[in-house]
Amino acid sequence: MTAFHASKPRWFALPLLALGSLGFASAWLLLALRFDRQFAWLAPLAAVDMVLLLAAAHWPAGRTRAAWAVAGTVATIAAANFGVIAGQVGMGMGMRPWESALRLGPAYAWELGRLANGPGDLAWYALGIGVALVAGYRPWSTPRESIR
Repeated sequence: MTAFHASKPRWFALPLLALGSLGFASAWLLLALRFDRQFAWLAPLAAVDMVLLLAAAHWPAGRTRAAWAVAGTVATIAAANFGVIAGQVGMGMGMRPWESALRLGPAYAWELGRLANGPGDLAWYALGIGVALVAGYRPWSTPRESIR
């Protein structure tokens, strides 16, 4: 057997990251709508998920993995917040979250997001972005020589 060398990223890493981001945001949305809370503490967990998805796709540790992990984390935070806002607005109008999301304008969503997220929530989001940045640089696994 030969040792695995993570010299170049795999082609499926970025689609996997996008699917992981949407999946995590969906779970976040369901929790937030069920318990009527923002659940901003999920941001660091989303960051770890993004880093692990990239590591599972054999994206080498370093600057690019950290950048993609941060991008995935920010996308997850934004999608979850937009979904929670759309769900909350939609509940008042008898619509489902995806129906409300199609009618929700960016300025209105931004204002509701600004009102819904306090300093504690913003600190959790910043922590999540920091976790993605730091963990993206860390090599999660090293190539091993085969044992004979």
